[in-house]
Amino acid sequence: MSGAGKWLQGIGIVGVVIILALGAGWVLIGPDWRALLANPPTSRDVLFWSGPQRDAAFRMIDRVPFISDARAIPKGETTRPLPEGPPLDLGPLDLDAYLTAQNTAALVILHNGQVRLERYGNSFTPQGRWTSFSVAKSLTSTLVGAAIVDGYIESLDDPVTKYIPDLAGSPYDTVTLAQLLTMTSGVAWNEDYEDPKSDVALFNGVAAEPGKIGIVTYMRGLSRAHPPGEVWHYSTGETNLIGVLVSAATGKTVADYLSEKIWAPYGMEQDATWLLGEDGHEISGCCIQASTRDFARFGQFILDGAMTDTGAIVPADWLPAATTKQADIGEPGYGYGFQWWTWDDGAFMADGIFGQGIFIDPARNLVIASNANWTSALGLRGGEWPARTDFYRAVQAALDAEAAE
Repeated sequence: MSGAGKWLQGIGIVGVVIILALGAGWVLIGPDWRALLANPPTSRDVLFWSGPQRDAAFRMIDRVPFISDARAIPKGETTRPLPEGPPLDLGPLDLDAYLTAQNTAALVILHNGQVRLERYGNSFTPQGRWTSFSVAKSLTSTLVGAAIVDGYIESLDDPVTKYIPDLAGSPYDTVTLAQLLTMTSGVAWNEDYEDPKSDVALFNGVAAEPGKIGIVTYMRGLSRAHPPGEVWHYSTGETNLIGVLVSAATGKTVADYLSEKIWAPYGMEQDATWLLGEDGHEISGCCIQASTRDFARFGQFILDGAMTDTGAIVPADWLPAATTKQADIGEPGYGYGFQWWTWDDGAFMADGIFGQGIFIDPARNLVIASNANWTSALGLRGGEWPARTDFYRAVQAALDAEAAE
C-alpha cells in the first residue's frame, strides 16, 4: 500500500471525507490539506518525517487525528495590538537569502513593542498556527511561577513527589521542583532526536500503569546517572513531568491554566492548541500550536515582566532567576535557567527543534519570534542553528547602530 493509502487508512473517517473532497475537485479542503495529502506522514514519529512531510504537517499538526489530539487554549475578548514601527535596516545582511536557507515559515521582530520586521514563507500566513516544539517548555515553566503566586505550589524546594506521589520509590524521590526546572535531576535520559530507540522518541508511546499517567510510568522506570543538583542534562520528559505537576497542583489542565493566566488576559490574537499524549495530558515539553505573532506576544509578555492588567502573574524574583544561568551546559557564553536558554550578555530564548524560537534581549527591548522547518532537528548538518545565532547578533548590531545615530 502507498504511503498515502496507509495514512488514509489510519485516519478513518477523515480519510473518507478527504477522498470525497478530492472527487469534488478539492472543494471541501484547502491548500494545507492538499499539501498534507501530497506528502502524508506514514507514522506518528514526527522526528523521522521527511522534509516535505514536515513542511505540510507543522502548520496543521493539531488538525489531523491520526497524529494527535489537541486541547484548545482559548484567547480572550480583546487583542493586544502590535503597532507597526519603522522598518528595521539590517544593513548588508541578505534577508531573503537568510529566510530561504532557514526554510522560514514566519519571522516577527518586535522592538519597543512595535513590529519592526515581519516576513512569511513556505506558504505560511499570519492567520496560520505553527507548532512550537520545545518553545513550549518556557511557557510550561512560567505556569509554575503562576501556580506559586496562586498558592497552589509552596516552594521550589518542595520534592517533586509532593505533587506527583506516583513518583515515590523512583529516582525522583529526592528531586526538587528547582532541579526539575533546571534539568539537574541527575536522572538518566536519552534526547537523541535521530535515534528511534531514544527516550525522547519512545516516551509518548508507553502504556500507563493502571490508574497512572503514561509519562509518570515512563519516568519512574528510568535510572539515576548523577546525584540531584550536580549535572545539567536536557530532558523533554522532565518538562512533561512539570506539566503533570502543574495540573496536579492546580486541578486544571495546563492548556486551561495557560489560557486563564496568560493567553486570554494578555490579549493573544488567536486561539492556540496544545497536543495531547496517549494519556490525555498535554505534552508539556512540546507542541503548542499558535500564530507566530502570538509567540512574539508571549515574548513581549515576558520582556514586560510577565504582567497582565491585574499585575505580575509570577513572583517578583521569578524572572530574574528563570532567565539567567542556573545550570552550566558546558558551552561558554550560554547556560540554562528555568526552561530558558540563557546568554551571558543578558539575552535568553525559548528554543524548539527544526527552527522554532523566541529570542528575548531585555537590554535592547527586543523580541524575535520565528518558525521554520530546518533540514534536521538541531539545524547543525545544514548550518541553520549557527546561522540563526548570527542573525540574532546582526539584529542586535543593527539596533545598536540605530541607537548611535
